[in-house]
Amino acid sequence: MNPNTSATTTAMMTAIARRALGPARPVRGVTVARGPRMLTDLAALRAAAPEVLAAGAAATAGGGCAALLVAAFGDPGLDALREATGLPVAGLGEAALLEAAADGAPFGIATTTPLLADAITARVAELGLSDRYTGLRLTAGAPERLSADPAVLLDRLERAVRVCAERDGARTVVIGGGPLGEAAEELRTRCAVRIVAPIPAACRSLARLLTE
Repeated sequence: MNPNTSATTTAMMTAIARRALGPARPVRGVTVARGPRMLTDLAALRAAAPEVLAAGAAATAGGGCAALLVAAFGDPGLDALREATGLPVAGLGEAALLEAAADGAPFGIATTTPLLADAITARVAELGLSDRYTGLRLTAGAPERLSADPAVLLDRLERAVRVCAERDGARTVVIGGGPLGEAAEELRTRCAVRIVAPIPAACRSLARLLTE
């Protein structure tokens, strides 16, 4: 479920999830009916949570849904969905951060949303990962403008990744954002440091939950 209201963004993230999960697990992308266009600050993140919960309830109402993925790095509505549906539910932020920290190596985050920096750092602490966290590095420019120019977005995210590695000592860098999914995939081939792309990480988390 994508809290971003762009059908194009939902289609992109759904395509990545389909590649990650393979044909044996069909994926249906759902965009929330209402809410902020982009989750760029704490107010937008909070406003998205009830919309994600409503979309999840609607998606599971007819049966046939085995699991849910919240396609936003701030994981809006994640815990409420787990409680309400009883299904396996993965969130991009939780899954990517846990995967990045799993081997005990230092990890950082590269993202585009300065107004969510404190919330992201708080989420790292909430997951008990602060001892491995080297910090967050931000791209230059407004998130809305970067999202409209994929080439510039990729270039600036790559710079942020390099700062995470070269200045902060991160051995793994999480790309912090569902709409950054294509850029994250590309950065895995361009950067020497290990990149955790959030959508495939969440898909791997769901796959594990579905086989438990």
